[in-house]
Amino acid sequence: MKIVKTKVEKIWLFAALIGAVISTSAQEAEESIAFSGSVDTYFRTNLNAGKFDAPASSFANLNGFALGMVNIKAEKSTDKGGFVADLVFGPRGTDAVFASPYYSATGNIVNQLYAYWHASEKLTLTLGNFNTFLGYEVISPVDNFHYSTSYLFSYGPFSHTGLKADYSLSEKQSVMLAIMNPTDFTEMNDVDLYTYGLQYGYGDTYLNLLYGKQSIDASPTFQIDLTGSYELGKTTGLGINASYNETPSTGGFYGVALYPSKTIKDQFAVGLRSEIFHELDAGGPAYGAGTTTLDFTLTGAYETDELRLILECRLDQSSAPQFNAMTTDQLASILIAAVYQF
Repeated sequence: MKIVKTKVEKIWLFAALIGAVISTSAQEAEESIAFSGSVDTYFRTNLNAGKFDAPASSFANLNGFALGMVNIKAEKSTDKGGFVADLVFGPRGTDAVFASPYYSATGNIVNQLYAYWHASEKLTLTLGNFNTFLGYEVISPVDNFHYSTSYLFSYGPFSHTGLKADYSLSEKQSVMLAIMNPTDFTEMNDVDLYTYGLQYGYGDTYLNLLYGKQSIDASPTFQIDLTGSYELGKTTGLGINASYNETPSTGGFYGVALYPSKTIKDQFAVGLRSEIFHELDAGGPAYGAGTTTLDFTLTGAYETDELRLILECRLDQSSAPQFNAMTTDQLASILIAAVYQF
């Protein structure tokens, strides 16, 4: 009986050890994948126009109490490579993935989906769907100081699907080369046209180039874009975005946006977006050929560890009447937003 009991105890001990190993391995595998995301919602109203008027820039254009999006991201990074799966739900997400669904019924919830390989200490190759490298602002409100977006961001690319190579030249310098589908066609390429991208980075300053036909009938699009982010002191920062975009057959735009900001207290900061946006005489994407628009957005943001509360006052001034049934060249609006990051 003692021998049998000893064997049973050994079997139970072995089973317990196996269970512990499996549990630990599963826990390690789970912990190696990082999950994050955000939820945002807002209230917006015009001060001098009807409820359906809004700036012709992307996102945050709905009247009254409105929804932004839910953003859920899973990612894993190792010494050899990793992946990012980035899903969006809600009006802001729908606007960001506006060219989908195209082939897949669920294509309109995929914001990013890519894998990358560290081919060497300096070279990283990325394949899949990734957000654009052009512009100062991004799709997620978590990474923007202002909740609404600029005209320069709104009419540049949102996302690309393709292959890009990032190479580190030194601690401060980097270069990126990319071949991609036409801009914002992220699910597939059914026109057999490709766009080429180039980026040179020095510190926090990036010079970006984009060239390629975006549709069969259009001439090639050329865009040159400069972004920078600078610390002017312990509590003061300045961002800059300058861009020129032209498709000879349809027109284009150029403009500059400045983003000064200052931290007043540990949890409170104020910032201004001051932008000039001019549409080419051959045609423009926002208000029309030859139109010049100014955007002044003053924002105050209160931030805790996860929650950011935003008060935004925005004034859009156009060179021609564009608002309130084409009777005025100005649109003043107020927005209150809440962005929760997890």
